[in-house]
Amino acid sequence: MIVLFVCRGNASRSQIAEAIFNHLAEGNFKAFSAGLKPAERVSSKAKAVLKEMGIEWNGKPKALTREMLEKADLIVAMCVGNFPKEKTIYWDVEDPMGKDLEFYRAVRDEIYRRVKELLNSLGSSVISP
Repeated sequence: MIVLFVCRGNASRSQIAEAIFNHLAEGNFKAFSAGLKPAERVSSKAKAVLKEMGIEWNGKPKALTREMLEKADLIVAMCVGNFPKEKTIYWDVEDPMGKDLEFYRAVRDEIYRRVKELLNSLGSSVISP
């Protein structure tokens, strides 16, 4: 199963979700991420809060393409966009850009919780970090 995480800039939320999902998932589960208007680089704070949980992350922001939408079995949107309704779920996770490290940690923890729930609902066993 391919999961696509989407947010506006692909610099924080969707990168964090992709990293955590791929860190926890086993088997035929893989995540990618993209943004509607991708930033130049992944937020250093996003990388820092991932590193705190043992995930070294070197992702790069990517622009969302039609091919990505078609390839994904499930789309997790954290922004408003024109996504295929039949395979899209929305997560209301606040964008941490411009906020302090504590806010990034709270966003990371919220995404971690949601990713674990998602993996469990999809039938993937979850590896503890």
